[in-house]
Formats: sequence, structure tokens, C-alpha cells
Amino acid sequence: MKHGMEDYVVAEKRKMDGHNLGLYAIFDGHSGHEVAEYLQSHLFDNILSEPEFWRKPVTAFKMAYRSTNDHILENVVGARGGSTAVTAILIDQKYLVVANVGDSRAVLIRRGKVKQITVDHEPEKEEEKDLVESKGGFVIKMPRNVPRVDGQLAMTRAFGDARMKDHITVEPSVTIEKIDRDTDCIILASDGLWKVMSNEQVTECIRGIENGKTAAEELITEALESGSCDDISCVVVMFH
Repeated sequence: MKHGMEDYVVAEKRKMDGHNLGLYAIFDGHSGHEVAEYLQSHLFDNILSEPEFWRKPVTAFKMAYRSTNDHILENVVGARGGSTAVTAILIDQKYLVVANVGDSRAVLIRRGKVKQITVDHEPEKEEEKDLVESKGGFVIKMPRNVPRVDGQLAMTRAFGDARMKDHITVEPSVTIEKIDRDTDCIILASDGLWKVMSNEQVTECIRGIENGKTAAEELITEALESGSCDDISCVVVMFH
């Protein structure tokens, strides 16, 4: 887009308490890059430092999202600026814990079949609209535009966005998936990809590709050729 790149990515391996971890994330900033950049550097450390991480990972993710957002609102950004977050922690290549706020997305492909493992937090969804209204906000759709919270934000959950903090939430949707020998890969991407490609199109696009980096590049190329005008980031983790 005309502004600078506001997507930030994490793809790294880490050892902790005798376990092998894979840390993967897409942070799609809006109205500036500061929040997404901060999340890239701090969110995983905050999640893994939660005392309940090993015993109650879902609780740990939610607490870390909340405390990280509190810090962002107080110290990182002013009234404007926020970010989505889809974060995944792969534990010993056996379990995948995924959390998200916003409209970035993670999918899992098993035996060639795709499964969406995150929730798109969009204002047009009835349960998300109800959540906004329960907090005193409203959802409106202007002509030739998408539904927006208070006429401004195209998602109901995000980090930052201090001017709207009373009407949105940073409560993530969290899921745990078992990784087995039938699992082909996991894909995380910002909405610049998902706006122009369905889950099934993504699956077909990378069918037969065995290298994660090559698959991610192929998906980004396809999204651009399909007319995406947004920032696009993608992480593909292949299992062999």
C-alpha cells in the first residue's frame, strides 16, 4: 500500500523446559506500525512467561494478550494505531496452540483437506456485533465500504486502538490442535491474502509443494495476481 509495510512476522524455534517449541505469528498493524512491531518483540515472551502456560495454555494466552494490551495502551501508542495478532506455538511437533484477535487467519491442512483453526473477528458477524453493542458501541456500513465498529475499525478485536478500547476487546479465540502424521502443514497469513483467496484456493495453490518458504512465496504471488491491494504476510510450516 502507499504507507510503509505494517505487517510483522515471527517464525522461530526455541527450547524451553526440555521442550522444542516453534513460534509463529502474523501481526497486521493499522494506522501505524508501532503496535505490530511491539508485538513481534514481546508477545511470545509474555505468553511463555505466564506461570500457567504448561498447565493451562488457553488461560496463559488470554492473560498474556490482556496484559500486553494494557502495556501497549499505556506506553506504546496514542489514540490511534493497533494490530491484529494470530499466534501459534508448536509444542514438540505434537500439539499446536493457536490464538487470534482480528482478521488474520490460521488454517491447518491434513491429508489435503483444509481446516480453519481461527475465528475472523468481523463486525458483520452477529455474535461479534452483539459483543460491540454490549459494550456501548455500534456497527455501521457506509456505502461501498465494509462494516466498521463505530464507523472506524473493520474488526471487533485488536491490540491497541485506544480511542475505541471501550467498544472492542483483546480477548483472543484460542484452540488446541493435535499434530499427527496426517498433518501436511499449517498456514498463517494476514487478511491481504484472505481477502482474495479462500481456504480451499490456498490449499490448491500449494498442493505438491514440500518447502514452506516456497509455499509462502507462491501464496503471496497468487494473492497479488488475484488483485490484493493490502499488505500481505504469510508463514507456512510444513510437516514431513
